[in-house]
Amino acid sequence: MGDYIVLAISCILINNILLAQYLGQCPFMGTSKKMETAVGMAMAVIFVLVMAGLITWMVNTYILVTFGLEYLRTIAFILVIASLVQFVEMFLKKSIPALYAGLGIFLPLITTNCAVMGACLININEEYTFMQALVASFSYAVGFGLALILFAGVRERIILGRVPKPLQDTSIALVTAGVLSLTFFAFRGMV
Repeated sequence: MGDYIVLAISCILINNILLAQYLGQCPFMGTSKKMETAVGMAMAVIFVLVMAGLITWMVNTYILVTFGLEYLRTIAFILVIASLVQFVEMFLKKSIPALYAGLGIFLPLITTNCAVMGACLININEEYTFMQALVASFSYAVGFGLALILFAGVRERIILGRVPKPLQDTSIALVTAGVLSLTFFAFRGMV
Protein backbone atom coordinates (compact mmCIF):
# COMPACT_ATOMS: atom_id res chain seq x y z
CA MET A 1 0.00 0.00 0.00
CA GLY A 2 2.84 2.37 0.87
CA ASP A 3 4.42 1.84 -2.55
CA TYR A 4 1.20 2.92 -4.24
CA ILE A 5 1.04 6.10 -2.13
CA VAL A 6 4.64 6.94 -3.03
CA LEU A 7 3.89 6.26 -6.71
CA ALA A 8 0.79 8.49 -6.56
CA ILE A 9 2.64 11.37 -4.88
CA SER A 10 5.46 10.99 -7.36
CA CYS A 11 3.11 11.14 -10.37
CA ILE A 12 1.01 14.01 -9.04
CA LEU A 13 3.66 16.34 -7.64
CA ILE A 14 7.20 15.28 -8.44
CA ASN A 15 6.88 13.97 -12.00
CA ASN A 16 3.82 16.04 -12.90
CA ILE A 17 3.03 15.24 -16.52
CA LEU A 18 2.48 18.92 -17.42
CA LEU A 19 4.94 20.85 -15.33
CA ALA A 20 7.85 18.47 -14.79
CA GLN A 21 7.72 16.36 -17.95
CA TYR A 22 6.27 19.16 -20.11
CA LEU A 23 3.75 16.96 -21.92
CA GLY A 24 0.26 18.11 -22.91
CA GLN A 25 0.89 21.84 -23.29
CA CYS A 26 -1.72 22.47 -26.01
CA PRO A 27 -4.81 21.91 -23.82
CA PHE A 28 -2.94 23.39 -20.87
CA MET A 29 -2.59 26.74 -22.61
CA GLY A 30 -5.82 26.56 -24.58
CA THR A 31 -8.36 25.63 -21.91
CA SER A 32 -6.94 27.47 -18.93
CA LYS A 33 -8.45 30.89 -19.60
CA LYS A 34 -11.66 30.05 -17.71
CA MET A 35 -12.01 27.90 -14.63
CA GLU A 36 -15.11 26.11 -15.98
CA THR A 37 -13.38 24.88 -19.13
CA ALA A 38 -10.25 23.95 -17.14
CA VAL A 39 -12.29 21.79 -14.76
CA GLY A 40 -14.16 20.21 -17.68
CA MET A 41 -10.92 19.44 -19.51
CA ALA A 42 -9.40 18.04 -16.32
CA MET A 43 -12.35 15.67 -15.86
CA ALA A 44 -12.23 14.57 -19.51
CA VAL A 45 -8.48 13.94 -19.30
CA ILE A 46 -8.87 12.00 -16.04
CA PHE A 47 -11.39 9.68 -17.65
CA VAL A 48 -9.45 9.26 -20.90
CA LEU A 49 -6.05 8.85 -19.26
CA VAL A 50 -7.17 6.29 -16.68
CA MET A 51 -9.07 4.22 -19.23
CA ALA A 52 -6.30 4.56 -21.83
CA GLY A 53 -3.65 3.60 -19.29
CA LEU A 54 -5.50 0.43 -18.34
CA ILE A 55 -6.56 -0.59 -21.83
CA THR A 56 -3.15 0.09 -23.39
CA TRP A 57 -1.47 -1.87 -20.58
CA MET A 58 -3.75 -4.84 -21.32
CA VAL A 59 -3.33 -4.51 -25.09
CA ASN A 60 0.44 -4.36 -24.71
CA THR A 61 0.68 -7.20 -22.17
CA TYR A 62 -1.82 -9.64 -23.62
CA ILE A 63 -1.68 -8.92 -27.36
CA LEU A 64 1.40 -7.04 -28.50
CA VAL A 65 4.01 -8.77 -26.30
CA THR A 66 2.34 -12.18 -26.59
CA PHE A 67 2.43 -12.12 -30.39
CA GLY A 68 5.71 -10.20 -30.74
CA LEU A 69 4.01 -7.10 -32.16
CA GLU A 70 5.63 -4.48 -29.92
CA TYR A 71 6.48 -2.41 -33.01
CA LEU A 72 2.73 -1.69 -33.40
CA ARG A 73 2.55 -0.12 -29.93
CA THR A 74 2.16 3.49 -31.10
CA ILE A 75 -0.58 2.71 -33.60
CA ALA A 76 -2.47 0.50 -31.14
CA PHE A 77 -2.24 3.11 -28.39
CA ILE A 78 -3.45 5.90 -30.68
CA LEU A 79 -6.47 3.79 -31.70
CA VAL A 80 -7.37 3.15 -28.06
CA ILE A 81 -7.00 6.83 -27.11
CA ALA A 82 -8.95 8.04 -30.15
CA SER A 83 -11.81 5.64 -29.38
CA LEU A 84 -12.00 6.84 -25.78
CA VAL A 85 -11.99 10.49 -26.84
CA GLN A 86 -14.82 9.81 -29.30
CA PHE A 87 -16.82 8.31 -26.45
CA VAL A 88 -16.17 11.34 -24.21
CA GLU A 89 -17.02 13.72 -27.04
CA MET A 90 -20.34 12.00 -27.75
CA PHE A 91 -21.18 11.90 -24.03
CA LEU A 92 -20.44 15.60 -23.49
CA LYS A 93 -22.25 16.66 -26.67
CA LYS A 94 -25.37 14.83 -25.52
CA SER A 95 -25.21 15.42 -21.75
CA ILE A 96 -23.39 18.73 -21.19
CA PRO A 97 -23.59 20.81 -24.40
CA ALA A 98 -22.32 23.99 -22.71
CA LEU A 99 -19.09 22.28 -21.64
CA TYR A 100 -18.81 20.63 -25.05
CA ALA A 101 -19.03 24.07 -26.70
CA GLY A 102 -16.61 25.58 -24.15
CA LEU A 103 -13.94 22.98 -24.78
CA GLY A 104 -14.30 23.42 -28.54
CA ILE A 105 -11.41 22.09 -30.58
CA PHE A 106 -9.45 21.09 -27.47
CA LEU A 107 -11.71 18.12 -26.74
CA PRO A 108 -10.82 16.16 -29.90
CA LEU A 109 -7.22 17.25 -29.38
CA ILE A 110 -7.05 14.95 -26.35
CA THR A 111 -6.54 12.24 -28.98
CA THR A 112 -3.18 13.76 -29.87
CA ASN A 113 -2.46 14.98 -26.34
CA CYS A 114 1.05 13.79 -25.69
CA ALA A 115 0.33 13.67 -21.93
CA VAL A 116 -2.11 10.80 -22.46
CA MET A 117 0.19 8.93 -24.84
CA GLY A 118 3.19 9.74 -22.65
CA ALA A 119 1.57 8.34 -19.52
CA CYS A 120 0.63 5.15 -21.37
CA LEU A 121 4.17 4.72 -22.65
CA ILE A 122 5.64 5.46 -19.22
CA ASN A 123 3.46 2.70 -17.76
CA ILE A 124 4.92 0.26 -20.29
CA ASN A 125 8.52 1.49 -20.13
CA GLU A 126 8.56 1.35 -16.31
CA GLU A 127 7.14 -2.21 -16.52
CA TYR A 128 4.35 -1.43 -14.08
CA THR A 129 1.97 -4.14 -12.93
CA PHE A 130 -1.73 -3.66 -13.62
CA MET A 131 -2.33 -1.99 -10.23
CA GLN A 132 0.74 0.22 -10.60
CA ALA A 133 -0.46 1.24 -14.08
CA LEU A 134 -3.89 2.07 -12.62
CA VAL A 135 -2.41 4.16 -9.81
CA ALA A 136 0.09 5.88 -12.11
CA SER A 137 -2.51 6.66 -14.80
CA PHE A 138 -4.97 8.07 -12.27
CA SER A 139 -2.22 10.04 -10.53
CA TYR A 140 -0.83 11.49 -13.76
CA ALA A 141 -4.38 12.54 -14.66
CA VAL A 142 -4.93 14.11 -11.24
CA GLY A 143 -1.59 15.92 -11.57
CA PHE A 144 -2.67 17.17 -14.99
CA GLY A 145 -5.98 18.39 -13.55
CA LEU A 146 -4.30 20.00 -10.53
CA ALA A 147 -1.84 21.91 -12.69
CA LEU A 148 -4.56 22.94 -15.15
CA ILE A 149 -6.92 24.20 -12.44
CA LEU A 150 -4.15 26.05 -10.56
CA PHE A 151 -3.03 27.65 -13.81
CA ALA A 152 -6.60 28.64 -14.73
CA GLY A 153 -7.04 30.29 -11.33
CA VAL A 154 -3.85 32.28 -11.79
CA ARG A 155 -4.75 33.25 -15.36
CA GLU A 156 -8.17 34.52 -14.25
CA ARG A 157 -6.43 36.72 -11.69
CA ILE A 158 -3.89 37.99 -14.24
CA ILE A 159 -6.71 39.20 -16.49
CA LEU A 160 -7.78 41.52 -13.68
CA GLY A 161 -4.28 42.94 -13.25
CA ARG A 162 -2.40 45.44 -15.33
CA VAL A 163 0.03 43.53 -17.50
CA PRO A 164 2.51 45.44 -19.70
CA LYS A 165 1.52 45.33 -23.37
CA PRO A 166 4.46 43.15 -24.56
CA LEU A 167 3.61 40.51 -21.93
CA GLN A 168 -0.14 40.25 -22.48
CA ASP A 169 -1.97 36.99 -23.28
CA THR A 170 0.36 34.17 -24.40
CA SER A 171 3.57 35.75 -23.15
CA ILE A 172 2.38 36.18 -19.56
CA ALA A 173 0.79 32.72 -19.71
CA LEU A 174 4.15 31.17 -20.60
CA VAL A 175 5.92 33.11 -17.84
CA THR A 176 3.25 32.04 -15.36
CA ALA A 177 3.51 28.41 -16.49
CA GLY A 178 7.26 28.59 -15.93
CA VAL A 179 6.83 29.93 -12.41
CA LEU A 180 4.17 27.30 -11.65
CA SER A 181 6.52 24.64 -12.98
CA LEU A 182 9.27 25.86 -10.66
CA THR A 183 6.93 25.50 -7.69
CA PHE A 184 6.37 21.85 -8.59
CA PHE A 185 10.12 21.29 -8.83
CA ALA A 186 10.27 22.11 -5.11
CA PHE A 187 8.72 18.68 -4.49
CA ARG A 188 11.69 16.87 -6.14
CA GLY A 189 13.33 15.98 -2.81
CA MET A 190 10.22 14.34 -1.34
CA VAL A 191 10.60 10.86 -2.81
